[in-house]
Amino acid sequence: MKQVILDLSGNKVQLLEADAELSFKPFIEYLRRRVKTEPTIKRSYYELALAAFEKEKGCEADISLEGIHRYELLLEYMYASLSPAQEDEKFVAWGLCFPLQPITFYGTNSLYELLESKKENPEEYFTAKTPEEFHKERLRYVYAFILQKLYNFHIPLPKEKYHSGINKETGLLSYYQVHVNTDFIEVKVKGKLPKLDFRQIHEHLGDGVGYEMLESVLPLNLFQFRGISVLSVHDVTAKQAVENINKIRLNRISGEEEQGYQMVIQSLKTLLQNNRIEFDLFPFVRVNNKLVYGYEKGGTGILFSVWGEKRLSPQAFQQLAQAYSSNPNSFFSPDISKEDLKQFAFLTSFIELGVRSMALIPLFYNHTLVGVLAMHTYEGELFNESALALLEPSIQPVAQLLQVYIDEFNQEIENIIKEKFTSIQPSVQWKFNEVAWHHLHNKKKHLPERTESIYFNEVYPLYGAIDIRNSTIERNIASKADLEYHLNLLSETLQSLKENHNSSLMEEMIFNCKKWQGALAQEHWNTTEENNLNGFLKTEMVDYLTHLSQQDSRTKKVVDHYLGRATKIDGEVQQNRYALEVSMQMINNAVNNYFESEKEKLQQSYPCYFEKFRTDGVEYDIYIGQSIAPGKPFNHFHLKNLRLWQLSSMAAVAKLTHSLLPGMPKKLQTTQLVFVHNQTIDISFRSDERKFDVEGAYNIRYQMIKKRIDKVLVSETGERLTQPDKLAIIYFNKKDVEDYLPFIQYLQETGILLPELEELNLEEVQGLSGLKALRVGIAQE
Repeated sequence: MKQVILDLSGNKVQLLEADAELSFKPFIEYLRRRVKTEPTIKRSYYELALAAFEKEKGCEADISLEGIHRYELLLEYMYASLSPAQEDEKFVAWGLCFPLQPITFYGTNSLYELLESKKENPEEYFTAKTPEEFHKERLRYVYAFILQKLYNFHIPLPKEKYHSGINKETGLLSYYQVHVNTDFIEVKVKGKLPKLDFRQIHEHLGDGVGYEMLESVLPLNLFQFRGISVLSVHDVTAKQAVENINKIRLNRISGEEEQGYQMVIQSLKTLLQNNRIEFDLFPFVRVNNKLVYGYEKGGTGILFSVWGEKRLSPQAFQQLAQAYSSNPNSFFSPDISKEDLKQFAFLTSFIELGVRSMALIPLFYNHTLVGVLAMHTYEGELFNESALALLEPSIQPVAQLLQVYIDEFNQEIENIIKEKFTSIQPSVQWKFNEVAWHHLHNKKKHLPERTESIYFNEVYPLYGAIDIRNSTIERNIASKADLEYHLNLLSETLQSLKENHNSSLMEEMIFNCKKWQGALAQEHWNTTEENNLNGFLKTEMVDYLTHLSQQDSRTKKVVDHYLGRATKIDGEVQQNRYALEVSMQMINNAVNNYFESEKEKLQQSYPCYFEKFRTDGVEYDIYIGQSIAPGKPFNHFHLKNLRLWQLSSMAAVAKLTHSLLPGMPKKLQTTQLVFVHNQTIDISFRSDERKFDVEGAYNIRYQMIKKRIDKVLVSETGERLTQPDKLAIIYFNKKDVEDYLPFIQYLQETGILLPELEELNLEEVQGLSGLKALRVGIAQE
């Protein structure tokens, strides 16, 4: 034990102005109570201790800090009375302090080693609180003590405090739990005890300002404090390191995953108190119950370097991961360079990366493998089994953390499916949630199951279409050109084969080939004939040529040469169709990507439902109205904003597809069409088709019109309404486009649209008459 006065306040703590002195009196009263109530043999010890105190004159009076060490024997009795008999003084951080002040005057050697280190090296200790925050925290404890002792009003406060300090040897944090026992301090009021409104105090405490209020109502100079505080400090580094991992898991913030994993790795190092041991995490994520890459890198990334895409193909990884998953054993080696690489072939990759000691620990959550934790060192550093034992408390929290990542991965997959491939978009998700809740409620209450419709009433529809100009004609031209080339190649091949293999069947094949060449030259060429010709080329003729190649080695080289040229997807026989397909994909991908990026921006003004369709181009439906977002007031300005976007986006798409022309193997252009329907319609979700559709006879007419206007002609000229580098707007009544006209003028004046605006009447389309259109050019410079 040591008798050293040590003031730990330094410049971090603002001293409390209070009438406080050292006194044994509260402890003596404690001993008297224990003598009266203790039924065991401990009573004899308490009697002995009490006799020692009563023998010492003046010990119940105030004692100066400088004079406290005259009572060394009494201090020994306090330690013996308050510490467990089995504890060794060498390893227990225990001491006695001045009441209400951070001044220690007596304690174990372990305590003074800790406190003197902190006082001598304050810069090595980590603190997250300012001196003002420390002062407020101490006030909370002091006033909680006063209210409990004098008013019997209890405020729940943790008795333990946690402090962290940098370990000089490891450079890592060490955590200590500090408990201050105030049982041996008595508080008395000087004069009359003020009355308090405890309801008001409780309300203020909830607001976090209660202690400042108490400081004004109950100033500390109103009280007298006498006694001794008992201080005990415990090393809780391991416990706190594990707790930190749990906090990271529970407080995981999207976008800060890398920082969170760094904190996890640091906590694992803290747990081992070894900064030279490295860690890495590798989650096992599944798609359709098959293991795939988990792109999360938590730590050094060494596992992803060995098991990731740089070294393994998806198939190879899946095979390796599945094999490990079926038999997930732990692995440990203090020096992997000395292991039998025939038995542990996988170690070669780790040796190449400079790993020396290594442990691979499978992590499980609810008996399911969720990943692997790697613990390793590089050259010059080793660890043994004792380090693995220290790691044990963290295994389950780390496994739970990986499960969080797996859950987030699965949720991300689900969100992509909802956003990209289903009609359940964020703007209408609330309605699906509501109906799902009703279904769950009825199921839990064992009520009859009923089908609840998902619908939205009185929404404004907006329709747009970007079409590839003459795509059907271009496809037919490309197909005929390739088939003609293919038949010419086949005819040459058959003539070459005839020299070595002349037969009646060969003559028939040559005849059929010439017959198809003649048919292909005719103007009237339909899909049925094209399918029959493809069947002749890909089935009948391939089977025949394969038969020939097996009969005579001389024919095999000719047949193989033909099949190599005829079956290559991007080869000469497919060159026109392939070029057309590449160009169409360039357009569709560019348009799709544009609308995907714009879709998020549309939701910022007002939630709307946006759905795209792939045809030879891209079509879209947008629905907006109060029923889609009941909690947000809908205004006609929201619709006008969307209509302006519709015009400007069509112009942007036209410019985008035009800019692709130099890189297209087959030059293709797009047309832009908007149909204006100025009345609201009702839509509902069709479970059989997994999409929204219109409701009611009148509303169905809107859907019918959309399907019939893509090839509509201009009455005056007979030309197609939709033209490259132009935007066509179809409507019925002049009033329908009142919102659009100012926007067209605005886009013309800003140079996005060309100055000339055509007003056109359209020919009747399958029973639809009275259609009109506006057409305006799109600036391409």
